[in-house]
Amino acid sequence: MSDQPNILFLCVDQWPGKLLGCAGLSEIETPTIDRLAASGTRFTRAYSETPVCIPARRSIMTGTSPRVHGDRVFQTAAPMPPELPTLAQTFRDSGYQAYAVGKLHVYPQRDRIGFDDVLSYEEGRSNLGATDDYEIYLAEQGLAGKQNLHGMSQNEFSWAPWHLEDRHHPTNWITLEACRTIKRRDPTRPAIWHVSYNHPHPPLVPLQHYFDRYARNDIAPANYGSWAKGDAPYAVKLIQATWDTLSKEKLDDARRAFYALCTHIDHQIRVIIGTLREEGLLDNTIIVFTSDHGEMLGEHDMYAKRVMYEMSTNVPMIISGLPMDDRVDQNAVDNRLVGLQDIMPTLLDLADLDTPETCTGISMIGESKRETLYCEAMEGPTATRMITDDQFKFIWYPAGNRVQLFDLKNDPGETSDLSKQAEFADHAARLTTKLIAELYGIDETWIQDGALKGFDAPVKIPPQSRNLSGQRGLHFPPIPVSDPKLATGVTDRWETKK
Repeated sequence: MSDQPNILFLCVDQWPGKLLGCAGLSEIETPTIDRLAASGTRFTRAYSETPVCIPARRSIMTGTSPRVHGDRVFQTAAPMPPELPTLAQTFRDSGYQAYAVGKLHVYPQRDRIGFDDVLSYEEGRSNLGATDDYEIYLAEQGLAGKQNLHGMSQNEFSWAPWHLEDRHHPTNWITLEACRTIKRRDPTRPAIWHVSYNHPHPPLVPLQHYFDRYARNDIAPANYGSWAKGDAPYAVKLIQATWDTLSKEKLDDARRAFYALCTHIDHQIRVIIGTLREEGLLDNTIIVFTSDHGEMLGEHDMYAKRVMYEMSTNVPMIISGLPMDDRVDQNAVDNRLVGLQDIMPTLLDLADLDTPETCTGISMIGESKRETLYCEAMEGPTATRMITDDQFKFIWYPAGNRVQLFDLKNDPGETSDLSKQAEFADHAARLTTKLIAELYGIDETWIQDGALKGFDAPVKIPPQSRNLSGQRGLHFPPIPVSDPKLATGVTDRWETKK
């Protein structure tokens, strides 16, 4: 048996950083994740550099910023850059076995990006050229193509109970296959297991009994800033026009369904941890829990991601190290600025392995800390750029040349835009300078004489595609293969170039 530590890398999809009991949200149940935080360190200022699935996962898997890995939009047909060593390949080159179960969101879909093997769940994207392993499983159960018959959309906030037996829910399938993978390990070599759940990303289809446990709970109102009304930035108005404004009662139920999906994952993580314990591996396994990005979930009358507000871009980040490794403090909270690009160098550091020179991330267990962190998403009229320091967040919307400034220490809900208040002018000017220094590509044409100039915002909001552009249907017989370069879901509206 190897003396090298094993690694369990847990990733969820679209889970905001504050939706944890250990983060102070009493209305959600996350007992397992809370215990991981108590046994390790929770990073409160962890951000997705591009809060969109594909570019976020490229940062995770290459340890690089969007500028380096090449995607800040949502490039469905972009292969992983061959010149960038991946997390999995780097560990394998050092003798590790590396396996992934769940969502990778890469192209081609069967690209293992360095893993020995992948059991994939890709949310029914067989139109991009591959049938994932979850779809194969359902077919073997006599349920071919029936995963979407609940009727809920991948990008919408209606909800319904899961329509098949509980054991067929993707969260249960991913957990079962992860446990089997652990049991099938080579006992002579260390392992890294990447377990990637697709929920709580819509469709909102919780198991009925998980929704029922929230039915009796009061749900706190969503934050709503005055800046989100009327003359909001174009990208904000586009989101507000894309999704329905839900009444308090309907939004509460959508949040209950979302929380139910979170708690379901939390409880399933226990099964994986139990498998590690019973296999005699738990005390020699580093555990990391994070998300690729967050979810606005009605905050400021917005849903989904792609914007730089905390619910969208701040993510959970918990590291539970080995019991005798004092490099990771126990029951600790760390407020340093970290990004998804930091996961790869951190895991390599904890395993005492060298980090590739291509990595732009910084180990979270070292003394190195950032003064600021830069994040970016989209291009053209929906482009959003952000920079944050230890207290303030500065957001720039090039369309219309709009800026916002928030004091996260005193206004974590981002309800008050301070950008036009004279007493905060120095903070805005300082962060503007730092943001300009980060810009590249087409962004440089939106600067004039060292100042942000942007461009005119479109006058009209694009049509809403009936608010069903993320809807999926019967998947057997298999759906036709389509051009992988065509974005799916609502992203066709978000990738319009100026």
